[in-house]
Amino acid sequence: MTTRPLPTAAPADQGVDAAGVHAFLDALEADPDIEPHSLMILRHGRVVASGWWAPYTAARPHLLYSLSKSFTATAAALAEAEGLIDFDAPVLSYFPEFEAGITDPRSRAMLVRHVASMASGHESETVDAAFGTDPAEPVRGFLLQPPQRDPGTVFAYNQPCTYTLGAIVQRVTGQSLTAYLRPRILDPLGIGEALWLRDRAGREIGFSGLHAATDAVARFGLLYLNDGVWRGERLLPAGWAARAARPRVATAGAMGADDRPDWDLGYGYQFWASRHGFRGDGAYGQYCLVLPEHDAVIAATTATERMQEYLDLVWRHLLPAFRPGPLSGRKAEDSALGERLERLSLSPAAGSPAPPERAGDWSGAAFAPSGGIRADQPELTGARVTADTDGGWTLSLTDGGHRLDVRPGGPAWTVSEQPFPTAVSGGWTDADTLAVDVLFLETPHRLRVTCSLGARTVTARWLTRPLHGPRLRALRAPRDSVRTGPERPQEGAQRLPAGGFLPAVGRGGPAQ
Repeated sequence: MTTRPLPTAAPADQGVDAAGVHAFLDALEADPDIEPHSLMILRHGRVVASGWWAPYTAARPHLLYSLSKSFTATAAALAEAEGLIDFDAPVLSYFPEFEAGITDPRSRAMLVRHVASMASGHESETVDAAFGTDPAEPVRGFLLQPPQRDPGTVFAYNQPCTYTLGAIVQRVTGQSLTAYLRPRILDPLGIGEALWLRDRAGREIGFSGLHAATDAVARFGLLYLNDGVWRGERLLPAGWAARAARPRVATAGAMGADDRPDWDLGYGYQFWASRHGFRGDGAYGQYCLVLPEHDAVIAATTATERMQEYLDLVWRHLLPAFRPGPLSGRKAEDSALGERLERLSLSPAAGSPAPPERAGDWSGAAFAPSGGIRADQPELTGARVTADTDGGWTLSLTDGGHRLDVRPGGPAWTVSEQPFPTAVSGGWTDADTLAVDVLFLETPHRLRVTCSLGARTVTARWLTRPLHGPRLRALRAPRDSVRTGPERPQEGAQRLPAGGFLPAVGRGGPAQ
């Protein structure tokens, strides 16, 4: 499929003050707790600013975490329009084989619209209980968790709600979510690669796991901004965008913190209400902000636990940049902004590409993990440093029987596509210490690894903790999980591991 680029325009021509975008970029890059990966700003249907912080690039898909939920709701809306789903039908009616075993009256009363709006009646997350109760059929495991309240009366950010919504879509259509969305939404929007993580049963998980480029998020947001119409063609049911964005249940105080004003304004059908417009978002700052009052969309990928702070910066700097009409005499300012956006990059780790001395001691040195397993560390079983025949060096990390080789290149990013996309920087900070940062380029995640020659130990720490399990090999888009048919995934398909969910809430926003 040939993707037609989104139309572009100079910021001033669309009433966007480049100074506000500069101020936003300044604030992002000055904040040590925010690592930006991409940004696209659309106004009046045109891209007025876009940039990727190298080594992240425009074409590469990025793990969207819970922004995936908004795509799942979109699939449900289309299935409803085709007469395949009734939002007022009991969830259990789509799984009649569970009928005899589901006896709790609240579980039996749970409707599709309740799971679509995170209002199942549960007062807290049930993902571990649902998948632990029945790993082979998590919907059954979910329905076996008795809600504490009547469905529709209380909000709880609860992954199995979205999983169940996605499972209903996949059951009634006989297709995966991506296969169902492809001819209806993805192809018409010009969205290319869209890859979704599956569970052990082969089902796309719905609540997380979608990998797509920032451009795909921008197109998706523009579709919602325009009430489901794309270049004159209606792709979504009329009124669905407003229906999905309208809060169905109160969320104030539900996330257990007092510093989340944008999470306290209500939840619709897998979209959040915001102080401005509405949004889909995912853990660590994957954003699709739809701003009808400004006729604007902001798409961004990020690595941060300060999700509210990111939104605060958007409201503080970008919203004032949206003016009611074109701005004259701003050609130089627009040009300067464009040049800056072309030069965006993440600062690499410092270090020499080779040991300053004792190279013989480093060659072939093996390192054991330092300390026990911690939540902010991968489950490494060892590391080894070897000298290469071309004069370079390789750091091999062993994890769950698999090995990841990276080549420290000093204070510059070195990108490798094998065995999956990574970028590494750093090297020897002294004769006894090798310190590198590894970016997993299809995710928000960075791993900081330090080898100590004297102690023969390796320490590794996540800057943002992966939520789909600790294995390094899982930190990539699931390209090998393409189905050959509705019931038979290919051998070796990438799956979400049992017990691999980490639904902890990061500061400023819910996980996944």
